[in-house]
Amino acid sequence: MTLASHPQRLLIERSLATIRQLCALTTDREDWLLISGTLQDVEEAIAVFQPHRTTRKVTVFGSARSSPNSDAYRLAEELATAVIAAGFEVITGAGGGVMEAANRGAGGERSYGLNVQLPFEQEANPYIGPCEGRLVQFRYFFTRKLFFLRESDALVVLPGGFGTLDELFESLTLIQTGRTPPIPLVLLAPEGDHFWEQWQRHLNQGLAARGLIAAEDIHLLQPAGSAQEAVDLIRRFYRVFHAVRASEQGLELLLHAPLPVSELETIQGRFADLLLAGRFEASDSPDGAGARRPCLRLDFDQRKVGRLYELIDHLNGLELPRCPDLQHPEQRLCPLSP
Repeated sequence: MTLASHPQRLLIERSLATIRQLCALTTDREDWLLISGTLQDVEEAIAVFQPHRTTRKVTVFGSARSSPNSDAYRLAEELATAVIAAGFEVITGAGGGVMEAANRGAGGERSYGLNVQLPFEQEANPYIGPCEGRLVQFRYFFTRKLFFLRESDALVVLPGGFGTLDELFESLTLIQTGRTPPIPLVLLAPEGDHFWEQWQRHLNQGLAARGLIAAEDIHLLQPAGSAQEAVDLIRRFYRVFHAVRASEQGLELLLHAPLPVSELETIQGRFADLLLAGRFEASDSPDGAGARRPCLRLDFDQRKVGRLYELIDHLNGLELPRCPDLQHPEQRLCPLSP
């Protein structure tokens, strides 16, 4: 395909113009190593994920230090097996511990590894390293984090240290500020391990109680007591809700089935605080594949992301007419039934 015939020609020309401007700004080798490395990271990651965009993916975060005989390792492996059985695929950081367990449970043909080059050698774990077309070797953490969230439709976080908590807080920040669309974020720990209960207690007492986060932001997180419960929470998140789309008319919640008129009035009464102005509107809008889907449109108050999650949960609890999409939450681009 030539540039002249490329459907994204204007964006490509804008990118090339930016590079020309950078040429005039700097001749510093370090600057150009950063620019070149970033572009290579993006190119290599897109090459891996582009052929697999139709299936939703679950990223598993957790400690690289969890040994194969630990409860966390066994739980991560069980989780990944359950995720694959439900029709999703698995993404990990390609390292050891929880990451290795998740790639092991999913199998190399249904999982991905996003490794990062470090000053000391970090090889990908043996369950994803040999798998052609499933491993990305990132030069930078920031591009790696970008693709964790860009390609993930759910996050499951097991106990971990600085790296795990960094990934968790980064995800929370991007979701809370609207830079990442709403996705389920599940906290999972082995039975009897109170790691996340204690962590959430600190959130409530140290942040929410001081007014540093909104009280409803706690709804961004969903605790799970088992691997199957984690998968059930992810499936439920996409039961009626499909995706978020920003348009000139406002925020659109794309759905798998149209809303009854009576339900629209119920939503207006229960969730009016989500609106900056106007009312909720039932309409339709194109999804990522170009198919038109029913949608719920609103002039959204971006400070209310926690409440938006409550609205999504309400929608997913509705009993709506059955259709293929309602039966296949693992599909990003499942075609609408006639």
